[in-house]
Amino acid sequence: MFFDRKRVHVDNRHAADILQRFILSLMDSLDYRYGRDLIILCVGTDRSTGDSLGPITGTLLEKNDVFPARIIGNVHEPVHASNLEENIEMIYSNYADPFIIAIDAGLGKQSSVGYIDVKKGPLKPGTGVNKKLPEVGDMHITGLVNVGGYMEYLVLQSTRLSIVFKMAEIISTALYMSIDRIRNNIRAEIAALD
Repeated sequence: MFFDRKRVHVDNRHAADILQRFILSLMDSLDYRYGRDLIILCVGTDRSTGDSLGPITGTLLEKNDVFPARIIGNVHEPVHASNLEENIEMIYSNYADPFIIAIDAGLGKQSSVGYIDVKKGPLKPGTGVNKKLPEVGDMHITGLVNVGGYMEYLVLQSTRLSIVFKMAEIISTALYMSIDRIRNNIRAEIAALD
């Protein structure tokens, strides 16, 4: 059984393995099946350190073979407030029955900074900076990069790149391992048919 939210701290030395288990468990509970287009939507901008988690994660993922997943959003072509709606429309126009995992940075309480959350349901981007943007995703992963509640834009600008990069490495590793597991399961199913 998967609860609405699971989380792991970036300083846990097994964070990527734990996160992979959370991701696969939630995908299973949401009935992801091969044949649905798997989209990893990395939301954020390279113009703000704190909001660069999504684009950095997308860039790291693209360095590996992530088939059957498709990565949308990286540091060269970020998905941000100005083009999010356009990218969501593109996904639903070009992919059949997409299963979307959305990734974004978030702000939270001091006690939550450094945690990576895996949650069921759509990402609500922009809530940390009081923006109303379209929700997206079957599930989402949020890295809590700094404290929210006051001068959010300044807080995102002054967030340390080290925590953002560490989170991006953990998330991209966990997603790569999850995709690799999915790929191996597909191969095993095909081999069983032969």
